Amino acid sequence: MEDVTTSEMRRRQIAKLRRELGPTILEALDDPLVVEVMLNPDGKLWVDKVGQEMTCIGEMDPLTADSMISTLATLSRKQITESNPAIHTSLPLHGERFAGLMPPAVDAVTFAIRKKAARIFTLDEYVERGIMTPEIADALREATIAHKNILVAGGTGSGKSTLTNAILHALAQAIGNSERILIIEDVAELQCAVPNTVFMRATEFRTQNELLFDAMRLRPDRIMLGEVRDKAAHTLLKAWNTGHPGGICTIHADTAESTLERLDDLCMEAGVPSQMSAIRRAIHMVVYIEKDVDGTRRVLPPFYPGGK
Repeated sequence: MEDVTTSEMRRRQIAKLRRELGPTILEALDDPLVVEVMLNPDGKLWVDKVGQEMTCIGEMDPLTADSMISTLATLSRKQITESNPAIHTSLPLHGERFAGLMPPAVDAVTFAIRKKAARIFTLDEYVERGIMTPEIADALREATIAHKNILVAGGTGSGKSTLTNAILHALAQAIGNSERILIIEDVAELQCAVPNTVFMRATEFRTQNELLFDAMRLRPDRIMLGEVRDKAAHTLLKAWNTGHPGGICTIHADTAESTLERLDDLCMEAGVPSQMSAIRRAIHMVVYIEKDVDGTRRVLPPFYPGGK
C-alpha cells in the first residue's frame, strides 16, 4: 500500500500545480473544443480550438510559470537544469501531453499542453463530417483486417493520433480477443479497446528503440508506435518485415509526397544507408491527414508504396 505521507504529498503537489496553472488554463483544458494550450516566452497564453484560428486568452506571470514547471518536474520525477532545460511528460490531471522549455533554450518558460481526445471518433464519424470518403474508411478497415502496416502521416496538429485511434477502434471491432497488441509511446495518446493490449512508455532511461526490442520478445501479434521521431524507425521496419505485420505508426511530414523520404531520413539516423527498399516492403499503406488554415481537416486517399 502506498505510504500515506507520500500520497498526501503528491495530493498537495497536484493541488499546487492546479493553482499555478490558474483558472484560465484550467478552463481551457475543460473546454471540449480546445485542442492545445500554449505559453510563449512573452507570457502570452494561446489556445488552438477545433475549427477556429489560434486565439490569445491571457497571460501567465513568469515567476508562476517557473514555479509550475518545477512542480511538474517534481511530480514527474524529472530534473530540469541549465544543461537539460526541457521537460516532456504528462499532466497528472487528465493525462494531457506536456512539452516545456526553460532558459537558456528560450528567453522565458515556454510550453504546449496537448489534450487527450475526450472520446474516440469512429471512421464512420470521419465520413459523416466529410473528413474522409466512405471509400477511404473501407480501405482502412480492409487494411487492418488484412494485417497491413499503416503509416499515418500529417503536419503538426493535423490530428494524426485521433485518426489512429479511429483506426484502432475499427481494429478492435474486427479482431476481438484473437490478437495481442503492443503499443509504444512517449506520452499516452493512443487508445485501444482490444482486451489483450500492453501499453509501453518510453522514458529517459528506456528509449522507443529499446522498447521495440523488448516488445518483440513479449509475444506481440501487432506492434504500434505512437509516433516515430528517430532511429527507432529502422527497428520498426525490421519488426514489421520479420513476422509482426499489421502495425500502425504515426509520423510528422509536411506533405503526403514527402512521407516516405521523411521515414528514410529517420532510418538513416541509425547509421544505415537508405532503407527505401525496406520501406516499400514494410509500409503497405500511407494515409495523410491535412489541416487547412481555418482548422478544417481532410484525409487524402491512401497510397501504397509497394503497390496495392
